[in-house]
Amino acid sequence: MRIFSIIAAIAVTIILAMSILARPQLEAMFSGSSDPVDQTEDASVEETDQSGAAVQSDKLVKVSVRKITGQEVDSAVILRGETEAARQVDVRSETSAIVISEPLRKGAKITQGEALCVLDPGTRGAALDEARARLSEAQSRVPEAEARVEEARARLDEAEINQNAASRLVQDGYASQTRVAGADAATAAARAGVTTATSGLSAARSGIQAATAAVASAEKEIERLEILAPFDGLLESDTAELGSLLQPGALCATIIQLDPIKLVGFVPETEVNRVSLGARAGARLAAGGGEVVGEVTFLSRSADPETRTFRVEIEVPNGDLAIRDGQTAEIAIASAGVKAHLIPQSSMTLNDEGTLGVRLVEDENVVAFAPISIMRDTIDGVWVTGLPEEADVITIGQEFVTAGVTVAPTWESEVTQ
Repeated sequence: MRIFSIIAAIAVTIILAMSILARPQLEAMFSGSSDPVDQTEDASVEETDQSGAAVQSDKLVKVSVRKITGQEVDSAVILRGETEAARQVDVRSETSAIVISEPLRKGAKITQGEALCVLDPGTRGAALDEARARLSEAQSRVPEAEARVEEARARLDEAEINQNAASRLVQDGYASQTRVAGADAATAAARAGVTTATSGLSAARSGIQAATAAVASAEKEIERLEILAPFDGLLESDTAELGSLLQPGALCATIIQLDPIKLVGFVPETEVNRVSLGARAGARLAAGGGEVVGEVTFLSRSADPETRTFRVEIEVPNGDLAIRDGQTAEIAIASAGVKAHLIPQSSMTLNDEGTLGVRLVEDENVVAFAPISIMRDTIDGVWVTGLPEEADVITIGQEFVTAGVTVAPTWESEVTQ
């Protein structure tokens, strides 16, 4: 039984092959026309009458052809990225104290300068008063030290006058060398007194500077008791709980700023030269987040060592805070326009080497294959590059012909996209 099935399959295959390969002869046989030899002779005569055409027009494959003209269109660099807060900071304590303020809950809106955590002042007020008292004391010592300097300088002037007088008297023989030596000693002592007084004045002024620094330190320590918001934003975490002890570096709260928000993507090195600062960009957010528009504000000059891509940032307005940090986004960055053709997606095909392209009708209705590159996919068709300015694209029947075959085209109305 199995051999009969094989024989039947072979017979069906032969019949189908004959119906395809010998179709004209079969039609002639069943229509009562002349034999194949006569048909061949008639065809030769007809071809001669029609200026040596390769085949009869009724035997050519019929295809539908559309004339498509290229158009300058904006190209885009397509990336996949995510949203990122414009700012995010962990606000931390600079001193050690107990929290005495009620906590603010995460998600709350805050303004710049608003108190997030208030700490217990403890003895810091007394330390400030003490520093101010020391500053006053140091300031009071300066006039006294200045007076001592003036007194020492007056004594030095007097000693120098006596020294000059003693020297002249010795020269005239009216005084002894002992008097001159005494005058010299008095002058040296006066000079030492000036040096000592000057050092005392410097010490007094240094005391003022030290006391001033102590006051500033005490005042700064009191300022640290209120941990303030550095910018407008949202609390991403609760502030420190009432009664908790904050040490230097302990977290008070985390703040993020979402208006404006950033779209962050990574451009491959083959596309980075097509992106420029200030370029318009759009993005489609995942999970029904809608579409947003912004502009490029940053393009990295250094590639990631692992992926060989360049970070790009796009700033997008987010006044209603509808866009969250970390949403996935499909980003399109506008680039310089290129010449492209909008063709039906169904007209694309592959040649024997597997190259994507379209089949065209050229001079004398001969088919040619043109490789293409897909630029953008739309609901109206596919924008492609690689075609001549005007291209006669086969839209129906391209799968039944190959390059070099003559066809019988049926022209659609000319379309200029």
